[in-house]
Amino acid sequence: MVLLAAAICTKNGKALVSRQFVEMTRARIEGLLASFPKLIGSGSRQHTFIETESVRYVYQPMDKLYMVLITTKASNILEDLETLRLFSRVIPEYCKTVEEKEINEHCFELLFAFDEIVALGYRENVNLAQIRTFTDMDSHEEKVYKAMREVWTQEKEAKQKMLERAEEIRKSKIQAEKGFSKGSSQYSGGFGSSSSMSSNTYSTSTHDTPSYDSHSSHYSSNFSSSTLNSSKPNKAMKLGSNKDVLPAFIEQQINQTLPSAQPSSSSAFSSTPAINTEKVHLKADEKINLTCGKDGGVQNLEVLGVLSVRITSEDEARIKIGLLNNDTRNLQIQTNPNIDKNLFKNNSVIALKDQSKSFPIGTDVGILKWRFQTNEESEIPLTINCWPSETRNGCEVSIEYELQKLSLELNNVSIVIPLPSNQAPIVKNCDGDFQHEKYKNCIIWRIPMIDQSNSTGSFEFTVNGHANEFFPINVNFVSPKPYCDIQPEAVSHADNSSQSIKFSVESTFSVDRYEIV
Repeated sequence: MVLLAAAICTKNGKALVSRQFVEMTRARIEGLLASFPKLIGSGSRQHTFIETESVRYVYQPMDKLYMVLITTKASNILEDLETLRLFSRVIPEYCKTVEEKEINEHCFELLFAFDEIVALGYRENVNLAQIRTFTDMDSHEEKVYKAMREVWTQEKEAKQKMLERAEEIRKSKIQAEKGFSKGSSQYSGGFGSSSSMSSNTYSTSTHDTPSYDSHSSHYSSNFSSSTLNSSKPNKAMKLGSNKDVLPAFIEQQINQTLPSAQPSSSSAFSSTPAINTEKVHLKADEKINLTCGKDGGVQNLEVLGVLSVRITSEDEARIKIGLLNNDTRNLQIQTNPNIDKNLFKNNSVIALKDQSKSFPIGTDVGILKWRFQTNEESEIPLTINCWPSETRNGCEVSIEYELQKLSLELNNVSIVIPLPSNQAPIVKNCDGDFQHEKYKNCIIWRIPMIDQSNSTGSFEFTVNGHANEFFPINVNFVSPKPYCDIQPEAVSHADNSSQSIKFSVESTFSVDRYEIV
C-alpha cells in the first residue's frame, strides 16, 4: 500500500486538514481534492472508493465532511479501507463534534495522530491506544510550568481574598466609629439635661444636695464605663495602628487558601507500616520484573534481591550473620567483596574478611544480593487473565486474578486496564474497588489485600472498543513477605559465636515492572 495523502475536506472540496506522505506540490493536492466532489456526484451508485486514471480516492462521509485517503491504484483496497477506518476513529478522539470549527481548532493534534498511522506512505502497525500513547508527550518542563502556574493562581486568589477581607474590616471599622459617635451624642445630651436639672434643684433646696451628688456620681461612673467599653473595640479594629496586623492576616489567608503539602498518591499507596528496629537491623528488599503475554506464556520473569544491614551501636559493629536458605530454586547469589566468601559458601555465615574490622555505623550496607530468572508460568506470583469479547453493544471485558504463591500477602494491589476512549465503562461485577481515570483513558482495579483467603477475584465491565485495545495491563503491589526464601537466622559477635545479639528484620517485595502485553 502506498498512501499519497490523507485529508478532511468539506463537500465542496475545501481542505480543512491535509497531510501528504510523499513529496507533492500544493497545487496538485488542491487539484485532487477539488475534483473529488465532482467525481462523487458523477457516480450513479454509492461507493466507498473512486478511481481515476492516476489515483484512487477512498473516503467516508462524516456528517457534513469527508475523510479522504488518496492512494495509488496499485494499493490493496482492503488495507485502504482498514486504514480509512482507523483515520475515522482518530478524529472523535480529539474533536468533540465533527464540524469545521472543531477540526480547525484541533488540526495540529490530528496531524500528529496521522503521522503515527502512516510513515512515508506506508501503514504503521499501531492501534488507537498506541496512537494516544505516542501523541501524549510527557514533558517535565510542561509539568513544572503547570505546577508554577497553579501555585501562582492560588497565590493570586489568596491575595484577592485578603483584599476583600481587608475591605470588610475597613467597612466594619467605619460602622463601629459611626455607632460610637451616636452613642457619645446620646450620653452627652442626657448628661447636660441632668446637670441643668440638678443645678435648679440645688438652687431651690440645699438639703437635696447629697441625693444630687450621689445621683451625679452614679451617672458619671456609668458613662465612663460605657465610654471605655465602646472605645476598646474601636481601637482594636483600627487599621494601621499595628504594622504587623496586615502582613499577619495576609499570611493567614494564604496558608488557608494554598493546599498543604500532601504525599503523592503513589508513595501513600505503597507505604508500609513502620516497624521497631533494633541496634542491628537487617533489611531484605526484592523487586520483580515480569512481562507476560495476553494469551499466556512468560516473556521474562526476574526477581532481584538485596540484603543490607544497618548498625547503630559501636558495641555491635563486629558481628556475624547466619542465614537460612530454604529456597530450592536455582538462585544466583553474590556477596559483598568485603565478605568472607568461603565462610558463606561452607557455613552460610556472613562476616567480614578481616574480622578485626567493624561494619560501618549508621548507614545501610549491602552484604548479599541474589537473582532469580525463569520463563516458567508456575513461578508467577499473581496471574492476570483478561477476556475481552466483542458484541453488538460494545466489548465485554472480564478480568480475573489468581494468587499462585499462597505464601505471599500482597497489599495495595492496583491493576490498570487501558480503555479505548474516555467513555465511562459500565461495571457489572467488581471484587474490590475501581476508579475510572477519564483523562488517562484507563480504569484502575484496586484490591486492598490479596492472600490465601481471597486468592481469586474477578472484574467485569462493558465499554465500546475492540479486544486488542485493553492491553498492556500494568499491575502494582507491595508485600511484607519475601518471594525468595532467604532469611537471617541468627546474629552473634565476631569473637564469640555463642553470644547472640538481638536483631530486627524487615522484608519488602515490590514491583519494578509487571505487565501483560
